[in-house]
Amino acid sequence: MTAYPRLAPFQPRVFSGMQPTGNLHLGNYLGALQRWVAMQETHDCIYCIVDLHAITQGPEVWGGPEGLRKATREVTAAYLAAGLDPKRAIIFNQSQVSGHAELGWVFNCIARLGWLNRMTQFKEKAGKDRENASIGLYDYPVLMAADILVYRATHVPVGEDQKQHLELARDIAQKFNFDFSDRIRDLGLESGEYLPLPEPLIAGPAPRVMSLRDGTKKMSKSDPSDYSRINLTDDADTIALKVRKAKTDPEPLPSEAAGLKGRPEAENLVTIYAALSGDAPEAVLKEYGGGQFSRFKQALGDVAVNHLAPIANEMRRYLADPATIDAILFDGADRARVIAEPVYRDVKEIMGFIHR
Repeated sequence: MTAYPRLAPFQPRVFSGMQPTGNLHLGNYLGALQRWVAMQETHDCIYCIVDLHAITQGPEVWGGPEGLRKATREVTAAYLAAGLDPKRAIIFNQSQVSGHAELGWVFNCIARLGWLNRMTQFKEKAGKDRENASIGLYDYPVLMAADILVYRATHVPVGEDQKQHLELARDIAQKFNFDFSDRIRDLGLESGEYLPLPEPLIAGPAPRVMSLRDGTKKMSKSDPSDYSRINLTDDADTIALKVRKAKTDPEPLPSEAAGLKGRPEAENLVTIYAALSGDAPEAVLKEYGGGQFSRFKQALGDVAVNHLAPIANEMRRYLADPATIDAILFDGADRARVIAEPVYRDVKEIMGFIHR
């Protein structure tokens, strides 16, 4: 009998992904993509288009076969246009690497019903008609745990709405390590811990980008009004128009941050300007405070166009060449499998499955 190779200690690695459902917008860019670009310079990064997660709701949501292909390529184009480099980071779509779904099933047998019942995002997405929600929508956080842990990723950049899911991934990893600790030690890891407990990656406060029509709601691709968001595919004229039409209040822009309290639309526009320009909000208010919103909006429109229009142009260039996008996804999937397949092989060995 050939001796099984000793299990290797895990190495620092970042994993994150986005669903291919509708256009990515300014909130996605400032809250995630911009950070991912910086991380690829300092971390071992895997960035996924999570197309298996996209189908947890009906085809009317994810667009059916043609819509899914189109959206997957659009999100990939956004990754590339924003500055992600497929030579520095692994970029691929989730469904090409079978280890995600295979490990997801193993984790379904480790996770507990009570853990999933506490997930608030399912309650929000399913709404009142929970009996008609798919099992996939309910089980989404377990697949997310598999996404992370099939690469033994140690860090995950997450927003507020995903922190609970990351906690579930940690719970699953901890229970796996506990249940099979003796076997893990027998196979060469003295700690008895094969799966890392992934940590949230915090790189300073991310700007919270709100709707351009309602400053109390997050900017969202599901909002029925296209004027509520700046899409990464918007051209310069559209960006400028949406900024001009953004909701404000009748009072002048304040000169100090305290004056933004209770004025969500004004605060949102200042936040966006600061994030795109690199200036502190206090500096923005010092320059434009006391004046009318029309002058500030003109300046904000200029900053937004200068920053975002080149991204939109680059996205259009990539989308005009889908073969190049697909080649990047195929290459990324090949590289992802090199990491994922040994991990799932180890899991099968740890649990006692007969395998090659």
